[in-house]
Amino acid sequence: MDYIIGQTPRPAGSAPAGSPPIAGGRPDPVMEGTQNTFMRDVVDASREMPVLVDFWATWCKPCTQLTPVLEKVVRAAGGRVRLVKVDVDANRALAQQLTQIGLPLQSIPLVAAFWQGQILDLFQGAKPESEVRRFVENVLKSAGGALPAADLVEAAHKEMEEGRAEAAAGLFSQVLEIEPENPAAWGGLARALIEMGDEEGAETALNDAPASIANHAEITGAKDALELKREGRKAAEEAEGIRARITANPKDYAARFELAAALNAAGKRAEAADELLTIMKEDRAWNDDAARKQLIRLFEAWGQTDPDTVAARRRMSSLLFS
Repeated sequence: MDYIIGQTPRPAGSAPAGSPPIAGGRPDPVMEGTQNTFMRDVVDASREMPVLVDFWATWCKPCTQLTPVLEKVVRAAGGRVRLVKVDVDANRALAQQLTQIGLPLQSIPLVAAFWQGQILDLFQGAKPESEVRRFVENVLKSAGGALPAADLVEAAHKEMEEGRAEAAAGLFSQVLEIEPENPAAWGGLARALIEMGDEEGAETALNDAPASIANHAEITGAKDALELKREGRKAAEEAEGIRARITANPKDYAARFELAAALNAAGKRAEAADELLTIMKEDRAWNDDAARKQLIRLFEAWGQTDPDTVAARRRMSSLLFS
């Protein structure tokens, strides 16, 4: 795009013109763009970080709905992406030139993501915040980065894996301050509270999650984890009697089913799966396929990528398709 108008050079590493500092001393990542500065503030700047260009016009009502959402998401990204707003009416020569190279500016709002001097992705029309955030996440991922919230979620999951539930809960809470509708953070916070023994707090967190994400797998999985924890605690109180029933009758599948709940509540996931897989192996149809259905619940509660889920699912598949 070296031939685009507005090729005012910008010194490497300098902030774009007209970008006052925001909290924390960083330059504001949101700025107005013109055809005279487009090369500098978009094409050249995109060699350092992804740049979103919001093509809008004063008469465009959807534009007035989308722009504040874009600004919010970009500012929340903590300097990892920039937003340049271009009024197509005030910059007709630029709009015409970009149209000639394929940008569909006949229909606005249009948002184009630039990376390494090229258009990486785009979308048209007003979008809800969740979709805008997903677009920015994908752009950052393509550029080898991530939103701060994504980094925090990853760090929180690592804390959980290493048994530091309280630290994980703190990180998940930080995510929710940035993205109040982040399902991974709500589900993760609930799971962390369950691990901390605060079942009441976990239930409150799940009830407080926005209705818009209530059916997300992260939320429903955490709810399953809470229900299984409560079911398992009751079974654990009766564990000695349950084991005696199994010793007396190895085919007491109801006892094995109850023992699986107790083992899961005690954090012995592989052993819980063993009991349910034993039922499936010996009597797949028992209690209307209850063992397989319970395993599915466990997978949702543990998380679909959890190592115990992966291992148990592999064994279940061997049983089902052998």
